[in-house]
Amino acid sequence: MSSLEPTPPSALGPTPFVFHPSADGGIEGPAFSRWFQAITWTTLVGSGYWLFTLWQQGKFGGDTGLNGLRNAGWFVLGWALLAWTTWHVMHSRARLDAKGIHQTWIWDKHMAYDELAYAKLIRVRGLEWFMAPRFYVRTLMGKFAVFYVSSPHVQAECMRLSTELAAFREL
Repeated sequence: MSSLEPTPPSALGPTPFVFHPSADGGIEGPAFSRWFQAITWTTLVGSGYWLFTLWQQGKFGGDTGLNGLRNAGWFVLGWALLAWTTWHVMHSRARLDAKGIHQTWIWDKHMAYDELAYAKLIRVRGLEWFMAPRFYVRTLMGKFAVFYVSSPHVQAECMRLSTELAAFREL
């Protein structure tokens, strides 16, 4: 090759980070604890009962029929939003696999390993039964995401990822 021939472009930026979860197919667990899910359900049922009781007492314009329910529209919509969120709390899952970190949620979250610049598991020790630990990750471009991880196995994998990423970025 002569010095006048163009050289192939080299990759710009740092070497991408690679992470391999300890399980072959990845590791997955619930995003929220059973206690938090129970509290969410209790809040949903309690507020639904309260809303129904107010409607039956005629507190929405003095009518216990359809017109009273129309008057309670914003309250009913607020309760529907709470029900929608409760459904997602019950079904949300966090997963680490060969492609990256994922969480099913109202809007599913995903972050590829090769984009990661920083990762940290944030939790209040002793309250994991109530408050799901958060796995905070940030990319090289500054984009960030927070993943809820209540499963101890997924938490351990997040800690390992965080440690390996910190060691990789120090090089």
